Amino acid sequence: QNIHLVAKWLSCLEKKLEQLSEGSHRDFRVFVSAEPAPCPESHIIPQGILENSIKITSEAPTGMHANLHKALDNFSQDTLEMCSQEKEFRSILFALCYFHAVVAERRKFGAQGWNRPYPFSTGDLTISVSVLYNYLEASSKVPYDDLRYLVGEIMYGGHITDDWDRRLCRTYLEEFIKPEMLEGELCLAPGFPLPGSMDYNGYHQYIDDALPPESPYLYGLHPNAEIGFLTQRSERLLRTVLELQPRDSSTAQGALGTQEEMVQALLEEMLEKLTDEFNMAELLAKVEERTPYAVVALQECERMNVLTAEIRRSLTELELGLKVLQPWSACLEHSLGRASCFRANLGEILPMGSLQNSKFKQPLPQLAQEKDFLGEKWICSGTVSPGTHSSAWLLGTVAKHFWPPRIVPQQQQISHKLRHGLLRGFVSFSLQAGTITDARLKELTPAMPVVFIKAIPDDKQDTRGLYPCPLYKTRQRGPTYVWTFNLKTKENPSKWVLAGVALLLQA
Repeated sequence: QNIHLVAKWLSCLEKKLEQLSEGSHRDFRVFVSAEPAPCPESHIIPQGILENSIKITSEAPTGMHANLHKALDNFSQDTLEMCSQEKEFRSILFALCYFHAVVAERRKFGAQGWNRPYPFSTGDLTISVSVLYNYLEASSKVPYDDLRYLVGEIMYGGHITDDWDRRLCRTYLEEFIKPEMLEGELCLAPGFPLPGSMDYNGYHQYIDDALPPESPYLYGLHPNAEIGFLTQRSERLLRTVLELQPRDSSTAQGALGTQEEMVQALLEEMLEKLTDEFNMAELLAKVEERTPYAVVALQECERMNVLTAEIRRSLTELELGLKVLQPWSACLEHSLGRASCFRANLGEILPMGSLQNSKFKQPLPQLAQEKDFLGEKWICSGTVSPGTHSSAWLLGTVAKHFWPPRIVPQQQQISHKLRHGLLRGFVSFSLQAGTITDARLKELTPAMPVVFIKAIPDDKQDTRGLYPCPLYKTRQRGPTYVWTFNLKTKENPSKWVLAGVALLLQA
């Protein structure tokens, strides 16, 4: 809904409530429900309504223990007894409850949990159990493939819009719903075996007694994932505290000065470091042959010129606003407030809509590298569209060898460090074994060795022992996807899928 229309309607509601409160029935009540606002700007409920209301908050369960209990609360002892294949039904129902708790609570890990947040609800779980009941009543054998497809691709998959998230959902179901679950050999998490046939209260008691303490292991994640989650929570708390401080107050004795003085110093530093735009005429004169890669490089230079011009315009506009040489706008007010909290992030001090996710410290060295870019071939984190470089390279290879268009990348690692290649998902790369392995504790973004890429025909690609690893521009993931690399692994690739392992061009 349009937030401005909602705000206008709420003001009308406030006046209407004041009118109806006079002479109304003593049992008259108005119930209003609302979801939490994503930002302070969305706090639009009038103060009069809030002051005269009894406010009741319904908090979502936190942690695997509470989520698993709540998932099981959707059923009863009668539910467990309604299927003729009682053992199979109870085992799969409990596995579905654990699956629901995992996918719901995994959202707290941010982009490493899911590329995009999804509104999974208890309705998805109850409908999945109804489908399970109908299938078991109609068949003497458990149709594992059909159940996984219906639950993963339709019930829960209907919410999912990202292909990598769909792979994650599918992998969870492949690990939780399989024939081993009826043989007592399945662990839903390390130290948490799937229980046998119990009554309803027995399952609740089993959760209390057997579920390990809350940790990323319960979701298939590395323990380091908790560091990022707790760090984000702390930053969110500190950001809220900073936003509550008066905007025009001076800092304590011995600090850097007022907020405006700090922003002014930062602006001067940024403008001083900002490089000149590319001279496209000179670059075009240097190009002897318009190869696919040269065309892409020229396009990147043009895009970088647009970025540089926008950065300079935004900084100049904010500087003039600080000097009261132009009217102060809501965008500048927003930029000034954000600049005091995140001084290292250029995107936080630009007006809204002006390249909010740009990092100031990254483009500057990349601009210098771009000047010699026409003769090199690498995937650079400072470029606007890294994927176009790989596409141009593949196109050139196809033309050189007269291959059909269907080719795939094949990787071979060598022992140098890649400046901008980082592994995320808390996994390391072993140069001795040539495979990915578990990261060390507190090692959040290990460096990835340089990868030598060669193109081969699709029918000669051997995918055994490989983990298809997505490459993203930033830790935001999702819309920043660039390419897929096949990394060698000695373990089941599903381990790395559940761990959210990915390659990042920029941490």
